[in-house]
Amino acid sequence: MEVAFSDSFRRAFRKRIYQTVFEQGSWSRLDLFVEDPFDNRLKTHRFFGKLKDLWSFTVAPDVRVVFYFTKGKPRKAVFVDIGKHDEVY
Repeated sequence: MEVAFSDSFRRAFRKRIYQTVFEQGSWSRLDLFVEDPFDNRLKTHRFFGKLKDLWSFTVAPDVRVVFYFTKGKPRKAVFVDIGKHDEVY
């Protein structure tokens, strides 16, 4: 799975998460996502309602990545936000 990072994701990562993710060794979850976005350990799920085009997966106990899949081939995931549960939902 190819992954792209939106500008909003980059800002949120620098502002909210950078230290936490690397301190907890959670970067391996992003590697896992690239291998299989629907691995059970990631708890990948789709949103409903106003956020119906977005998905989320768990990076650390209280850190989520919000993303969407592009249409067409090759399909890739674009990360749009990262943060604690209450920050991204």
